[in-house]
Amino acid sequence: MEESDSEKKMEKENLGPRMDPPLGEPEGSLGWVIPNAAMKKKVLLMGKSGSGKTSMRSIIFANYIARDTRRLGATILDRLHSLQINSSLSTYSLVDSVGSTKTFDVEHSHVRFLGNLVLNLWDCGGQDTFMENYFTSQRDNIFQNVEVLIYVFDVESRELEKDMHYYQSCLEAILQNSPDAKIFCLVHKMDLVQEDQRDLIFKEREEDLRRLSRPLECSCFRTSIWDETLYKAWSSIVYQLIPNVQQLEMNLRNFAEIIEADEVLLFERATFLVISHYQCKEQRDAHRFEKISNIIKQFKLSCSKLAASFQSMEVRNSNFAAFIDIFTSNTYVMVVMSDPSIPSAATLINIRNARKHFEKLERVDGPKQCLLMR
Repeated sequence: MEESDSEKKMEKENLGPRMDPPLGEPEGSLGWVIPNAAMKKKVLLMGKSGSGKTSMRSIIFANYIARDTRRLGATILDRLHSLQINSSLSTYSLVDSVGSTKTFDVEHSHVRFLGNLVLNLWDCGGQDTFMENYFTSQRDNIFQNVEVLIYVFDVESRELEKDMHYYQSCLEAILQNSPDAKIFCLVHKMDLVQEDQRDLIFKEREEDLRRLSRPLECSCFRTSIWDETLYKAWSSIVYQLIPNVQQLEMNLRNFAEIIEADEVLLFERATFLVISHYQCKEQRDAHRFEKISNIIKQFKLSCSKLAASFQSMEVRNSNFAAFIDIFTSNTYVMVVMSDPSIPSAATLINIRNARKHFEKLERVDGPKQCLLMR
């Protein structure tokens, strides 16, 4: 069955700008804007078929909203009903309408972050045939030069033992080929678990994964596409990849103290993931960053469907004022103020004056002397 015109229009609006891949390269779903002097970080996204890898990637990087991910098929096998299939021991080859054959066992995507940082995201298909080949014939190609392994587990999987076996095989390959890689495990689809059982089930799964991961260390997150937990997990992952994050945090702290802000947050512009923050006052909601990311990103999508662009926002009540504004070419900033004597115009001027400084900081390659506010 073909998609309706309205569905095609919705998909086009959600995906945003796209470029064709270079000739001879595998096609990625997120575009191919690759700077010449890029600092590329290889990220493996792995897990059994149906665990939710492609849905979460589409929400974070391709501007899907949760309900629209129901239209997504499994990686590799998406739209097979309209294509001829040639199978082999190592991969599936799909023959498209013009007769060209493409290999889809791994979907490659390049996502630009903060100036010259590029995430080279490998979304690895989770069918059994592919998983076995990753650990044999494709072992060196898949697991060399990996900065981060993200392994996604379906919390309600009926093949937990097989899931753990594949995860252990990944760890063995990582230990051999990329021993310094950071490991993240996402226990996904937690919304399907009864609310009063979520903490217990996640804690048990986390203990099992930490034990299986030795001598490597893994960080575990509970996630769902239906709440802020997905943004929390991916913000934590991306944070580990930013090369000058300590400089960024030091300068953000200086900025917050100079303008007398309660809190300053820095968001990556396209994904709205929180990449840095500084707070002067304790806040009650520990999940506020991810909630803000989720809310603002949905609002941005609503604006784009009305052919409008989101640039800035001010929210004010009797207790505080929050300003969200474009900061650098790759970031948004959120400034929270509680001092009623400081007018909005003064805060907006301070944000504008700090932009040039943080633009310079983004262009710093690797750890160098910190740029201080004056």
